[in-house]
Amino acid sequence: MTESQSHKRAKSRAAGKKGRTEVEIKGKKKLDAATRIKATEVERSGSMDGLIKAAKRLKTSGKRQRVLQVPQKDMKKAADAMKKAGVAGTVKNLGGTKRRSVRYKKGYTTKGTGPRKK
Repeated sequence: MTESQSHKRAKSRAAGKKGRTEVEIKGKKKLDAATRIKATEVERSGSMDGLIKAAKRLKTSGKRQRVLQVPQKDMKKAADAMKKAGVAGTVKNLGGTKRRSVRYKKGYTTKGTGPRKK
């Protein structure tokens, strides 16, 4: 399936002047955009499976800063997906006006606030 214009635009804006788009990572997968220290993945589908896969690609990238860009209505779902995938980073809306930091601590669940019960 071809990329939408807004997906291409968000990808190239994330790459900036010195960054690249469609960067290869381990497992013959591609990251939407990357600079020297930042990895960006744009996911427009809104499905939990797609968001988790995008978060795992960010984790595989090995970059210090990880950004998942989604439509504004999916920001909470994307933050949950990043926690499920075990990725710390930032969730941004496509316009770049809103951002949400995601902290991940091993042993914590996405539901509730306390540690996992054994």
